[in-house]
Amino acid sequence: MNSFAHYFNEQHALLEQTPTETLETILETLERARVERRHIFVFGNGGSASTASHFAADLGKNTVRSHMPRFQVTCLNDNIAIFSAYANDDGYDSVFAEPLISLSDPGDVVIAISASGNSPNVLRAVQAANERGLITIGFAGMRGGKLRELAQHCIVVPSNSYEHIEDIHLMLCHALVATIKQKHPELNTA
Repeated sequence: MNSFAHYFNEQHALLEQTPTETLETILETLERARVERRHIFVFGNGGSASTASHFAADLGKNTVRSHMPRFQVTCLNDNIAIFSAYANDDGYDSVFAEPLISLSDPGDVVIAISASGNSPNVLRAVQAANERGLITIGFAGMRGGKLRELAQHCIVVPSNSYEHIEDIHLMLCHALVATIKQKHPELNTA
């Protein structure tokens, strides 16, 4: 048997167990944000930071067409200067919440990515977003942690493996972008 077969078999089984019904709501939220010119903020730590950055790039670039409004998307973990200034001066728990408070308006969208669902800086930002009237979306793993309760819409990957959770979070982001492109066939020219 292939050395990697176990990992891939687990991933396949886990993907089938991941509840994806909420993706339709997330898709509608993103498309409404695009039309209404709402800002989308994405963030996470570690591997989830990488997923957030990747998702922001895909939404911001891969969906651009001259006859459609562009997504206004910002990955809050991509600005290391403001990130490290808040971490140093106000503590790591503030690195997403404080820039979000400065940049967001009611009706904007937050996408928080946390494998455990319990990252204090992610939770603090989602709480601030809820208080400011933003739409909050969470991608979590394990049992969803506190993010499951704080986010208005949350998808939880039912696994304790960070590798599997992070793989599926990126797949969910790719599924959203691919679906946006399918709904608008003229986007498939790249």
